[in-house]
Amino acid sequence: MVARVGLGEGIGAAFTDREGGTSSAPYDSLNLGGAVGDDAEVVRKNRTLAEEALGTSPGRTVWMRQVHGADIAVATGPLLPEPGQADPPGVDGVLTTEPGLALGVLVADCAPILLADPVARVVGAAHAGRPGTAAGVVPALLAAMREHGAEPGRVRAAIGPAVCGDCYEVPAGLRDEVAAVVPEAYATTRAGTPGLDIRAGVTAQLRAAGVVEISRDRRCTMESPELFSYRRDGRTGRFAGFVWLRP
Repeated sequence: MVARVGLGEGIGAAFTDREGGTSSAPYDSLNLGGAVGDDAEVVRKNRTLAEEALGTSPGRTVWMRQVHGADIAVATGPLLPEPGQADPPGVDGVLTTEPGLALGVLVADCAPILLADPVARVVGAAHAGRPGTAAGVVPALLAAMREHGAEPGRVRAAIGPAVCGDCYEVPAGLRDEVAAVVPEAYATTRAGTPGLDIRAGVTAQLRAAGVVEISRDRRCTMESPELFSYRRDGRTGRFAGFVWLRP
């Protein structure tokens, strides 16, 4: 159900897969995504199961309304709608200095990014798809974390499973557009067609910002049946990355 990641003393971090939940096909079974068509009560149960497996406090997970942008939120609790609005603000990065508050990032081909500075006691999570990577969501999250005492040289990063450059086919013009901003994301698929490697692009962004310690889960979502993949299956669920400060 969960694959734990080491991001330093006092930091909890993990990526889930699709096993061990209660959702029916095509969301089977640990779908954590609340906006993909699955039953809302089942998703709530799955999220509780994930929290129990992680050992985090039930109901103490921050979920973003992900919009493929580069805006960052600072969380002291769940993200709530602004006055007069029905939905919480759309963000693709979130940070916290609140112990015991888990940050969750939902994906099914995009890259889930987890960041932590164990000394400054600040953690962050980002949703890095093609638009967000080009817009610089990960550098924006790092910059926000620096405002809360983080030092890039101390920050530890984990890049979770995502669609790989061998599989992520895009039109040539789109590849060139992204590569103009993040050259390292330029890829050619195994079929010889234009592609993008989001994890390579994010890795380069992290290194350029001064982050040295970077781990990468090399599983490709399209090639790994234990993971959800929108590009492979279309209608499907979402797995998640989690990071939190241990109390």
